[in-house]
Amino acid sequence: MIRFTPILLAVLYAYVMYRFSVWRTAQELDAKSTELADPKLKKITDRLAFALDIPRVRVNIYEIDPVNGLAAPDGRIFITRGFYKKFQEGDVTAEELASVIAHELGHVALGHTRRRMIDFSGQNALRTALAMVLGRFLPGAGVWIANMLTTLLAARLSRGDEYEADEYAAALLIKAGIGTSPQKSLFSKLEKLTQSNGGAAPAWLLSHPKTAERIDAIEKLEARWQ
Repeated sequence: MIRFTPILLAVLYAYVMYRFSVWRTAQELDAKSTELADPKLKKITDRLAFALDIPRVRVNIYEIDPVNGLAAPDGRIFITRGFYKKFQEGDVTAEELASVIAHELGHVALGHTRRRMIDFSGQNALRTALAMVLGRFLPGAGVWIANMLTTLLAARLSRGDEYEADEYAAALLIKAGIGTSPQKSLFSKLEKLTQSNGGAAPAWLLSHPKTAERIDAIEKLEARWQ
């Protein structure tokens, strides 16, 4: 029984972290967000809603500066104030912002948001368990190896989710009569934004596949669908 104690503790830790992460995320978003009310964007989100056969697509503004979009574990869709400012300043079109919303809808529809929260908790638990086990055989290096392995796992899972959400968004944008051009042009714009920030990647690009690879994947989908 003593041999399995680290594993049992890791599982308990994962569950506690999952519940805490869900609660903390909801509290943060509730405190720093309001519903988006923009007539120009409503026209295009109504096209997404019509394609999905639902009454409307509700989008919320998350009051932080980094350019990003996200989906909460409860299914709510957010764009950041920083992203909305880019739209207001004309750097991002309504169609390009719609591609972000479609992408986040994909995360919700495909179950990524809840799975990611569970993955995050599970990765913390795995990191803890590996560090405890490896630390017995490789004092000092065990923690480093555990961190490296869990980081590689997280990156692989994240990239897979992003490709799936891109595919969902591409299909939805085509069905809504918007097409994938805004989706691809936005990727290119965000790559330029990365370069203009002295190489510091905006939040949208962190843990995501490379821009050229995402565009190539969408074009392959288009060729296959046609």
